[in-house]
Amino acid sequence: MEPIDDRIMVTGGAGYIGSHTVIELIEAGYTPIVVDNLSNSSLESLKRVEEITGKEVEFHNVDILDEKALDEIFETRNISSVIHFAGLKAVGESNKIPLKYYNNNITGTLNLLNLMDKHRVKKIVFSSSATVYGDPHTVPITEEFPLSATNPYGRTKLYVEGVLQDLAASDPEWSCILLRYFNPVGAHPSGKIGEDPKDIPNNLMPYVTQTAIGKREVLSIFGNDYNTHDGTGVRDYIHVVDLAKGHIAALRQIHNKKGCVAYNLGTGHGYSVLDMVEALKKASHRDIPYQFVSRRKGDVGSCFADPSKALKELNWKATHNQDDMCRDAWNWQSQNPNGYRD
Repeated sequence: MEPIDDRIMVTGGAGYIGSHTVIELIEAGYTPIVVDNLSNSSLESLKRVEEITGKEVEFHNVDILDEKALDEIFETRNISSVIHFAGLKAVGESNKIPLKYYNNNITGTLNLLNLMDKHRVKKIVFSSSATVYGDPHTVPITEEFPLSATNPYGRTKLYVEGVLQDLAASDPEWSCILLRYFNPVGAHPSGKIGEDPKDIPNNLMPYVTQTAIGKREVLSIFGNDYNTHDGTGVRDYIHVVDLAKGHIAALRQIHNKKGCVAYNLGTGHGYSVLDMVEALKKASHRDIPYQFVSRRKGDVGSCFADPSKALKELNWKATHNQDDMCRDAWNWQSQNPNGYRD
């Protein structure tokens, strides 16, 4: 199926999920225009996207807080819709510097939306998060669950969701899709791009792979007293390529449906931290020493999706299993022990 509109602004497009989505956009026939301030990403990721796809990627080193520079891109590039990834995303860090999170994630998004409104670009796919469900009382989680947040990062996602819902309710021309991600892992099967946190990782898998390759002596597992099958936290880990494909499905839907709709992007299966450690051991043929430490503030015991709405309305579902995720995560880490700095 050919895309209806061509030029897609991708904020945060040099990041982990963004760079994988740029590949899928190119392969689906779209023209991504990447806007990223490189604060937690690397230009090398886009160079490798170009190697993988054989296409040049247009890149603008612009912060979404820079209204003037962002306005110029809208002015000159004939954007048809926006996929909005740009934002700070570490749960632990958000507890320590909440103002920075509110300023970047909320003020930055308001800047973006004001300019979209000005230039009549009224289609947006927003990178939300399962953190908007707070501490769910039951699993699996459907999109109708009550929303709350247990940390400032989650609150920024919840707030932006509310803004987009209000916007769509106020103006029938707006079409907004909220994609609530569960836990992205894995890497492109080429091993050329993957997750490369610049500082302390905020997701489990880089800790596990960095321990397997010897960059970390021991993996710290936060909490072993949750009400789960082995006491460690259970999450819905989803392969980043499946997640990227979810954005293509959302873009196609955005032309058919006005208003604001939320979709879970997950597999519908929960794996514990120890389950993932064992799967990565198998993929890497390496030992992964670990120790239990106290729970992190804001973490919940069990969190996995009911992804049936995305299947029904977007015709999307995850196709990679736990072994695929760990194989590709290890393939990326073993080829790039120091990430893009190699």
